[in-house]
Amino acid sequence: MVPTVLLVILLLIVALPPLIFFGYMYALSKKPKHSIIRSHPFLGWMRYLLEKLGPEFRQYWFDNDTEGKPFSRADFVGLVYAAKYRTDLISFGGRRDYEKPGFYLSNAMFPQLTSELRVDNEKLLPGKKYVITDEGLFTRREKFIDEQVKPWLLHDDDVIVVGENRKHPWHLKGMFGASATSYGAVGEHYIQSTGTGAFMAGGSWINTGEGGVAEVHLNTGADIVSQIGPGLFGFRDDSGRFSIEEYKRKASLSNIKAFELKFHQGAKIRGGHLEGTKVTEKVAAARLVPVGKTVNSPNRFEFLTNPEEALRFIGTLQEEGGKPVGVKIVVGDSHRLEAFFQTMLALDIFPDFITVDGSEGGSGATFKAMADGMGLPLFAALLILDDTARKYGVRDRFKIFASGKLITPDKVAIALALGADCVNSARGFMMANGCIMALQCHTGKCPTGITTTDSKYQEALAPEEKQWRVMNYILQLREGLFSLAAASGLKSPREFTREHVVFSNESGQSIRVVDLFPYPVTSKKAFDR
Repeated sequence: MVPTVLLVILLLIVALPPLIFFGYMYALSKKPKHSIIRSHPFLGWMRYLLEKLGPEFRQYWFDNDTEGKPFSRADFVGLVYAAKYRTDLISFGGRRDYEKPGFYLSNAMFPQLTSELRVDNEKLLPGKKYVITDEGLFTRREKFIDEQVKPWLLHDDDVIVVGENRKHPWHLKGMFGASATSYGAVGEHYIQSTGTGAFMAGGSWINTGEGGVAEVHLNTGADIVSQIGPGLFGFRDDSGRFSIEEYKRKASLSNIKAFELKFHQGAKIRGGHLEGTKVTEKVAAARLVPVGKTVNSPNRFEFLTNPEEALRFIGTLQEEGGKPVGVKIVVGDSHRLEAFFQTMLALDIFPDFITVDGSEGGSGATFKAMADGMGLPLFAALLILDDTARKYGVRDRFKIFASGKLITPDKVAIALALGADCVNSARGFMMANGCIMALQCHTGKCPTGITTTDSKYQEALAPEEKQWRVMNYILQLREGLFSLAAASGLKSPREFTREHVVFSNESGQSIRVVDLFPYPVTSKKAFDR
């Protein structure tokens, strides 16, 4: 009798839970509107489970090393090694598909020696990196070591001066910094590690994005570009209008080196959006908005409707703050830039820098149609902006910052050659902080603690460790830039021009970019307008 009772109990324990589970799932399958689940309950649930796991399987198992979008596995791993181990050495050759058309740097017959470079490496910096001590099939043993590292800064003769006519110009000894990422869209741990890493590397910067200046930005000690978006977050009065008093207060802060008016953002020309779940008390304080309220910004400054209004506003900010003021744009075509440059000449008012964001930019959430079809990719946009400025004879009146998937030294070098003075990166710094491209940026549940303000998720990101990875990434990229310059026969990355880039098509035909896109002659009509 006892064995029979035990057998019945055992059967109930083993069989009942699965029966209840499958019964519940079957009943549940009759409620949703999904056709497959209603007609094939269990196979339907399995299909949606596999679909949910699909991106992860493709990223780690099925995509080859150069296929993944927006960044390939090879790009991702290369960046991680630069940030963690401060090396980008590879074995057995590159993985680029050389049969596809693309830009290449032209090497010199007689490259520069490292000793011949015009670089400031006099003062070594304290650094940290990981060293692999033992690597097995399932384990990797590492140690975190201290060492003195070269900063790879620009020589004093090559210092980039932004806003040289301002009362407080911005002097840059590096050409690479963190692009706009708003507090709220990213958490304070990310800002702390990125800002501190940029500060330790020297010659770099962080852009606040349109979310306003937070205390954590200032505490990093880094150079800050304070972005002003159409929503005026951080620069608004109680009624939501622009506050010149708040602007002047921020302009008085020593950390803030420049201001950037966000006219456009690559893949996000529609305006910004931040879910109320991300608007914590600290985020609300930085943005000057209510706690917990979903906030949106329009796709244009409501009070700026034409080039003259925009440029006069820029002139006012330059005068009132005494610091450089620039604009961030996405280029559509050269004709749409004409009116802007004509008005610059007519008013004799010029932004101190123009940030050109390629349509491939996209650290923020946006509509798919906007990301895929609106605006020009960066390299095409750079050529148009540089050409238009040269045509009107004003290329020396402002600096150009480039942004759009520039995470490796070769891409940065090509951007510099096509017209940029400096380069911004958002997703590069995210990956240096541990981003695994989980595609959860818009949910507030980023598994690596980057694009979240939730304290639980932010615990995944330890700023005291990640700051060294950010520093390593900056230094490794700058060293790579100088190495590419040397191979091109140049003493500094500041010397890159279109003459140093070749475009090769799918048939193997190649042409120098300077021959494909010759530098324009300044038009006399530009000065007659």
